[in-house]
Amino acid sequence: MKSTHLSLIAGTVALAAITGFATLNAPGEPAAAEAGSASSLPVERSSLVCPAPSTSDLAETQYTSYTPPGSETAKGGGAKGEGAEGTAELKPALPVLDDDEVETDPKKVKKAEEAAKKAKAQADKPVLAVKEPGTPVLAEADGSAAPALVGTATGRLAPGWAAQQTTTVTAGGARGLLGVSCTAPDTDFWFPGVSTARSRQDYVHLTNPDDSAAVADIELFGAKGAVTSEVGDGITVPARSSVALLLSTLTDEAVNDLTAHVTTRSGRVGGVVLTADDGSGADWLTAAADPSGTLVMPGIPADATSVQLVAFAPGENDADVKVQLMGKNTTFAPAGNDTLHIKSGMTATIDLKDITRGEPGSLRLTPVEKNRATPIVAALRVVRGTGAKQEIAYIPATGPVGARASVTDNRAKGSTLSLAAPAATAKVKVTTSAGSGGGEPAVETYTVKAGTTTAITPKPPAGLKGAYALTVETVSGGPVHASRALVLPEGGVQMFTIQTLPDDGGTVVVPSARQDLSVLDD
Repeated sequence: MKSTHLSLIAGTVALAAITGFATLNAPGEPAAAEAGSASSLPVERSSLVCPAPSTSDLAETQYTSYTPPGSETAKGGGAKGEGAEGTAELKPALPVLDDDEVETDPKKVKKAEEAAKKAKAQADKPVLAVKEPGTPVLAEADGSAAPALVGTATGRLAPGWAAQQTTTVTAGGARGLLGVSCTAPDTDFWFPGVSTARSRQDYVHLTNPDDSAAVADIELFGAKGAVTSEVGDGITVPARSSVALLLSTLTDEAVNDLTAHVTTRSGRVGGVVLTADDGSGADWLTAAADPSGTLVMPGIPADATSVQLVAFAPGENDADVKVQLMGKNTTFAPAGNDTLHIKSGMTATIDLKDITRGEPGSLRLTPVEKNRATPIVAALRVVRGTGAKQEIAYIPATGPVGARASVTDNRAKGSTLSLAAPAATAKVKVTTSAGSGGGEPAVETYTVKAGTTTAITPKPPAGLKGAYALTVETVSGGPVHASRALVLPEGGVQMFTIQTLPDDGGTVVVPSARQDLSVLDD
């Protein structure tokens, strides 16, 4: 499918994954149930949310969408007629209207009504529509008017449905390659690594995919504990809309390293943070995995010039963790930084410098004492290059691949897939899809030894045209944690972005019906 150039409405919104009629497996967990009491079935509905890509007029954005093959048993819940096989469409979100003043001028009222009508009509037109599993689709948009997208997939297109936006900005404070996988709405998000420092411009984007307003709270925690904020509570996110809040406006304190906690009082939102550094470019920071005693951050580039770990202990207890790098051949502790003490309710950081030293790696955090596994959240801020040619990306702690995970928007050159096996040797199947404009899919199998990281340069599909998707499946052993780095050099800068690959939640556990046929004697 050829890309379609877009000139679409501005607004900040997105895309999210939900399923009905059953409960999703936790990422990386098998469908656990007693034999005969439940079965694992493909989901029949998914939705995604993505933020508006950029406020820069120099921005060039590519949207991609993809559903992996192998879910043909999901036929839309038995629906008949047109659409029974399912749909997967992404549409522009509605812009947030300014209701601070009531307009009384009839001409202005009419003009506003016409604009609103036009915006709604535009939002009803799909930007991307996946027609069949196994083939990605893409679209392009330029400038600051590129929209956020809201989408829903049903039937056989729902299981594993994935989407991404990749934005290139070549100059200005937002310079960089900004990539983000479209995410699921939720009620609780952790973002270790944000900042209110004067050199940073960090915006938290909150997107509401539902038809009623959501209300969210934002808390900030620094090295000394909670940061005072009187405007972070009760943030209204209108229906099917998105708001972007500059974190430095929530407090008078300028703090370099913070952890942001977003929760909702009502409704659900999709949450992601756009960070921009005056000297190192910009990228998206997605939410870290839920608090846990053991965390993995996969895929630190071999040529990373600086790596910073940011961690937070949300509970009532302090945490003491081992810091280990899973390298190409073994696991080892970085000199001078083998452990980290994290005080309860406080953010802790470690400067790991150029920890990988020319080899790919992944960071693992485990409790110093196994019987004291205090839950924590964490993320890495990674820098490549030096001086004016620096570029940043983030690797939040992520759940394992589990049964399957996909990442879209891979190009003919520039993709690196990192696979980390923290506990046991694993066998992994990696599928490169057909291209959006043509090409033949291919499958490779890899073995990842326990305690190591394997970096793979995927072989593009034969006859590739357009972009392709990567799908990772755990065949045996594990767990396996994965990320994909995309590198697109520009003006001498090795611009890059990293996306993690947690389990796609493409199946649900459905209890089996049990009928008691016994009868009572009269």
